[in-house]
Amino acid sequence: MSEETRTTRQQVWFITGSSRGFGRALVDAALAAGDLVVATARRPEPLAAELTGHGDRVLTVPLDVTDPAAAQAAIDAALARFGRIDVLVNNAGYANVSPVETSDDADFRAQFETNFWGVYHVTKAALPALRRQRSGTVVQFSSVGGRVGGSPGIASYQAAKFAVDGFTRVLAAETAPFGIRYLVVEPSGFATDWAGASMTAHPVPEAYDETVGAMNRRMRRGEAGAAGDPVRAAETIVRTVRRAELPSHLLLGVNAVTMALEYSRRQLAEAGAWERVSRSADFAEPYPVELP
Repeated sequence: MSEETRTTRQQVWFITGSSRGFGRALVDAALAAGDLVVATARRPEPLAAELTGHGDRVLTVPLDVTDPAAAQAAIDAALARFGRIDVLVNNAGYANVSPVETSDDADFRAQFETNFWGVYHVTKAALPALRRQRSGTVVQFSSVGGRVGGSPGIASYQAAKFAVDGFTRVLAAETAPFGIRYLVVEPSGFATDWAGASMTAHPVPEAYDETVGAMNRRMRRGEAGAAGDPVRAAETIVRTVRRAELPSHLLLGVNAVTMALEYSRRQLAEAGAWERVSRSADFAEPYPVELP
């Protein structure tokens, strides 16, 4: 199978949340492809020890994505070492479980700080360099939940993923003249520790047991669809960003594809059913019209 490639030259990757999960898989995939990597993590020392065999092809940098000064320092370190950034990957993120009604406000906000504001800080810090280069690909990790929504118990996480998508669509329009490209990655369940050590499940009141409680039990038992291979996903992303034509969104996993297609069909059906009502809000359209 042939693939139309945009570049075959060695690329510089900047990856957040590199210590585990998708981030670590991407570090390995990019290095295996012969590229250079800036691997960031809150505590990069164990990661640096694991990557010593790659010599000067990899740079490990401490980064708390919620700190704008730290984001700028990490981008500056990458540019000082390699002179450019070709692929920026905003992967760092996590979710905790609790109903909105009983969520701890500080915890809800802290998740949003990482899952949205972290993306904002790192992307903003990198934009001047990408604009000067007149090139670069920004990979934003979202979730199929950031497209279809509605997963009980993870409102902060999914709200942030919706925000990342909207933020990225605006960025694509604003920076179109600069040759910067954007890819929103939307996985379903993968074999990472997203629903394991990275997630805190807060107590669920009895009133929410059949929604939030049931979702939490399915995730803990692996019934939420953790069928995806992060190694395959990372290799797919590395191959995809080399293409001349980049999709705006990349669904990863069988459940992601199934959920997205079903959601789009429901959206089209609903928009069609309410079309005359929606049009009737304009001055020039017939009004009133019968509700469906």
